[in-house]
Amino acid sequence: MTAKVIADDVEALTVAAALADEFRPGAAARDAERRLPRAELDRLSASGLLAVTVPAEYGGADVRQETLAEIFRLLASADASLAQIPQNHFVYVNVIRRQGTAEQRKFFFGEILAGRRFGNAQSEAGTKNVQDIRTRLDRQPDGSFTLTGVKHYSTGALFADWIPVLARAEDDNLHVAYVPYDASGLTVVDDWDGMGQRTTASGTVRLDAVPVPADRVLPHHLTFQEPQLHGAVAQLLHTAIDVGIAGGALAEAAEFVRTKSRPWFESAAESAADDPLLIQRFGELAVQLRASEALLREAARAVDAARADLTDDSAAEASIAVAVAKAHATTTAVEVTGALFEVAGTRSALNSLNLHRHWRDARTHTLHDPVRWKIQHIGRYVLNGTKPPRHGLL
Repeated sequence: MTAKVIADDVEALTVAAALADEFRPGAAARDAERRLPRAELDRLSASGLLAVTVPAEYGGADVRQETLAEIFRLLASADASLAQIPQNHFVYVNVIRRQGTAEQRKFFFGEILAGRRFGNAQSEAGTKNVQDIRTRLDRQPDGSFTLTGVKHYSTGALFADWIPVLARAEDDNLHVAYVPYDASGLTVVDDWDGMGQRTTASGTVRLDAVPVPADRVLPHHLTFQEPQLHGAVAQLLHTAIDVGIAGGALAEAAEFVRTKSRPWFESAAESAADDPLLIQRFGELAVQLRASEALLREAARAVDAARADLTDDSAAEASIAVAVAKAHATTTAVEVTGALFEVAGTRSALNSLNLHRHWRDARTHTLHDPVRWKIQHIGRYVLNGTKPPRHGLL
């Protein structure tokens, strides 16, 4: 694959806006038919957007996190499933940046600049909790490894060139093994049947003694022994997706009311768009959405500031800023996508229109990490100055 190399933040945002406009018209049909977006992902790869966080010394644009968040917001406003697929890609690019050797960085950053995609094989089902990773990375006599385990919710794996696998080595520490899609013993199963984000193909990855060369394994556990932004960046992108879903839903609701809804007879308005009660409700929803958009930008800037001067204090401030934005965006996404039907009226519930995809996407995506625990960490930080934990999910 040949991919464009994006030069800077401005070009990245221009390309993202153009792709969002390109992807938006087909989003409802892709969801309704569960038509996986392979062609759209190829366009995304070729656009160069997947390489925008590659460091400048390796030929990338190394864009600000504020820019990256805006890219995800734009894409999610058009198609939430499509925006979710590359989220893990950027998370695992970050792992290479943080823990990769010079040789690993040179190789993988070259792959990314060429348009290659990372998926993920991280979560497991049936374990004690999300941190209970049981997939094993076993060292062989020649110094290489084999991977054995089963992964679930593997967003992006079906479309990936490389699948980063989270596993425990003999010392029980967490490592990430970067495995090519066609590796022996690796099977990707398209068995995702979620009510929302239907075209993410977030199914199962099975690993049956998959061979892994030693130079494709990175010590992920070291990430959390020092000040880090791994969780803040991952959660920032999740937040951007939620904000994008809400924005896309509100825009579609407004278009529907302007062109299809009828005014309630008691309003005496000539059109639904002139109904004072609908105007009031759209104003309320716009306030909620703009607050989430502002918190997203503030959180992204906090992450950028921490990247420039990474300390325990700056990392904590960034994580808390992202947690605040994520908590607000979760409420906004669910409220706005539900209110779409309230303002648009009975016709908006027709299955053929598939407007409910916005709510299904919001309700599904906001389940990723419980906001109630983010609120706990925010409260502890504000009240007692307790820094958030370094577990990678905050």
